Amino acid sequence: MLSKHEDSATAQIAKRLLAGKLCPLYNDEILAEYREVLHRDKFKFSEDSIQTLISSVMTYGISAERVHTDEPLPDPKDVVFYEVSLSEPTSFLVTGNLKHFPVKPQIVSPAEMLRIMDGEK
Repeated sequence: MLSKHEDSATAQIAKRLLAGKLCPLYNDEILAEYREVLHRDKFKFSEDSIQTLISSVMTYGISAERVHTDEPLPDPKDVVFYEVSLSEPTSFLVTGNLKHFPVKPQIVSPAEMLRIMDGEK
């Protein structure tokens, strides 16, 4: 939703989410963060678009608990995403801000996630 290019990796990830081809992990804190960020004036998203995305996360996703970690992250708001990703051993944390997270195989960029989903190396 944040990309102006429909063929970008982030746009393709969003399309797959909306089509039910991704199973996101979430909790109430993550949903609240999505709502807050997507309502920022600079993005100009319609309420319908925001609700569609949130509904898709809840419909196709899994509500998950945080797994506490003492691993330091540069942005305290990112901790919830990291800790929820730890709740499922086969999950991936997909982010455009790789530098905000530890270097681990399960923390991937949107482009890397597309390659994984498409069976590429």
